[in-house]
Amino acid sequence: MSALRLECGYTSLNKKGEELCGDKVEIRRNGKMTTLVLADGLGSGVKANILATLTSKILCTMVSEDIDINDCVETILQSLPVCKVRGVAYSTFTVLHMSEDGKGWLFEFDNPAAILIRDGKCGDMNRKELNVCGKKVYKSDLDLKEGDVIVTMSDGVIHAGIGMTLNFGWQRKDVLAYLESTVRPEMSARCVAWLLAAACNDLYLDKPGDDTTVLAVKVRKELRVNIMVGPPVDKSKDDFYISRFLSGEGKKVVCGGTSSQIVARYLGKKVEARFDFPDKDVPPIGYIEGIDLTTEGVLTMRRLLELSEKYLSPTDLTPKYFTKKDGASLLAELLFEEASDITFFVGQSINKAHQGLPIDITMKLKLVESLSQNLVRMGKNVEVNYD
Repeated sequence: MSALRLECGYTSLNKKGEELCGDKVEIRRNGKMTTLVLADGLGSGVKANILATLTSKILCTMVSEDIDINDCVETILQSLPVCKVRGVAYSTFTVLHMSEDGKGWLFEFDNPAAILIRDGKCGDMNRKELNVCGKKVYKSDLDLKEGDVIVTMSDGVIHAGIGMTLNFGWQRKDVLAYLESTVRPEMSARCVAWLLAAACNDLYLDKPGDDTTVLAVKVRKELRVNIMVGPPVDKSKDDFYISRFLSGEGKKVVCGGTSSQIVARYLGKKVEARFDFPDKDVPPIGYIEGIDLTTEGVLTMRRLLELSEKYLSPTDLTPKYFTKKDGASLLAELLFEEASDITFFVGQSINKAHQGLPIDITMKLKLVESLSQNLVRMGKNVEVNYD
């Protein structure tokens, strides 16, 4: 039975005219547990951002250290600065504390109720009302199964379209119906969050009347990907290097012309080149029987790094899935949307074909380093081997 992995992602819209978002998401992994906090500060702009930042950071730190939730809430109430205009210190919040296999709890205070997506259907969580430090809060015990998604949000979602495209905002039943009709089983948590936030932006006619944040968490099956980038320095170790790259379960990706030739020779196959250009800036892909994806090296990796920056941006509203068939887009779909565990096999041999070009081994290593850092920020388990 394949292991399970917990993945998460969020997207935020700033209120029209504000440089800072009044919502804040904080994520912390401590051992096998992951803590996520979505906080929504009172008002908008700088004040709201400060309230939300303090709330999310304090809660995330304390909860991840297994401090009692009553103590966490009391600390929040005593720590937040008081608004001079309204005379109150206030921030709503949603807290998730979960293991990799989806066991844990959900704690909600004044944010819209979380949504559970299971088997393509949306429903409410089994919430229990509690009184903590005089505040009405709701707790839900979690025991999720593979494929389950929890969607949490700030009130900018249910306010979407008020006085513009809708009279009374986006009703919860309509949000549920939208998610049921658009979310597909293969979508990542980040893709689900983007999908709902982008719909809110459309209802706001690209001018959000409130800070809007969607945070999604998904329990998914493990998928391992081995990716080879360049041949090793010592040619006598080619076979050992390739056998290690090909070992184990999961998908196999080869980046680079020389690497492709070495792998094909080891497998007793040929590299079949394609000459179509789905993207004029990305070299065409190739095919090796037994290898899931074969691409060019540095130029494709450079474009992949650009795609990873956009994918990670919480304010970017471009789609979080990739339908184009160029090498970088195919790699992005595999690594960003599908993979849970990624192992790089980075050969440090100097490519003679790059002599005289502004491409060297240092550039390749920096690309791999930056890309692996971004993959870790996406919540992937990443290992890099240098040969």
